[in-house]
Amino acid sequence: MTDVAEQARPDVTGRTRHDRLELPRPWRLLWTFGWSVGEAAGLPLAAYLVGDAVAGVHAGMLAGLGAVWLVVGIRKLACGRVPGLVMLSAILLCIQTALVFATGQVWIYLLQFPLAKLVLSLLFARSAPTERPLCSRLATEVISLRHGGVTNPGLHRFFQGATWLWAAVFGVLAVVFAVLVATEPVTLFMIVSAGVTVAAIACGIAGSLLWFFKVLRRNGMRLRFAAV
Repeated sequence: MTDVAEQARPDVTGRTRHDRLELPRPWRLLWTFGWSVGEAAGLPLAAYLVGDAVAGVHAGMLAGLGAVWLVVGIRKLACGRVPGLVMLSAILLCIQTALVFATGQVWIYLLQFPLAKLVLSLLFARSAPTERPLCSRLATEVISLRHGGVTNPGLHRFFQGATWLWAAVFGVLAVVFAVLVATEPVTLFMIVSAGVTVAAIACGIAGSLLWFFKVLRRNGMRLRFAAV
C-alpha cells in the first residue's frame, strides 16, 4: 500500500512526517462492506427465511441465531477474533429470539425494539473511553479504513467521541421506543419506529462524517484510495 493520507507532524529533525490513512479502491471497498454486512445480517436473514418457510417463525429465529453464532465460531477459530458487527448481530439476535419465545403477549414481543437499542447504546458507551472505541473497530472491519493515524490524539479522540455519539443515538432510540411501546397500538408503533430509526441513523451518519472530515482538515490529513 502506498502512502495515501498525510498528517503533517514535526519529527526529530524539525521536518514533517506523515501518518497513513487510506481506504481500499472502490470495488474492494464495496466487496469488504458487502462481506461484513453479509456475515452480520445477510446470512442470518437467509437462514431465518429458510427456517420460517420450512417450519414457521420459531424455527426461522433459531436458524438465524444458529447461523450468526456459527459465523462467530468460525471467525474465532480461523482468525482468533470476532468482528464487532458480527458480535453485535449475535447479541441482538439472542435478545430477539428470547423475546419471541417468551411472547405470550404482544407488548412482550415489542420489548425487543427498545431493549435492542439499549444494548447497542451500552456496548458503544462501554467501549468509548477505551483504547479501541467501537467506531474505530467498525471503521476498520466494515470499510477497511486503514488508520495508522489512530496514534494521533486528534483522530483517536474523534473515534472516542463518535462512539459516544452513537451511544447517545441508540440511547435516545431506546427511550423513544419504550414510550411508543407503552402508548401506541402495534401498527402505529411499527410505522413510527421505522421512521424514527431511519431519521436518527441518517442524522448520526451525517454528523459522524462531517465531524470526521473536520478532524482530517484540522490535522492536515488527506483521505485517498489505496493504489491497489
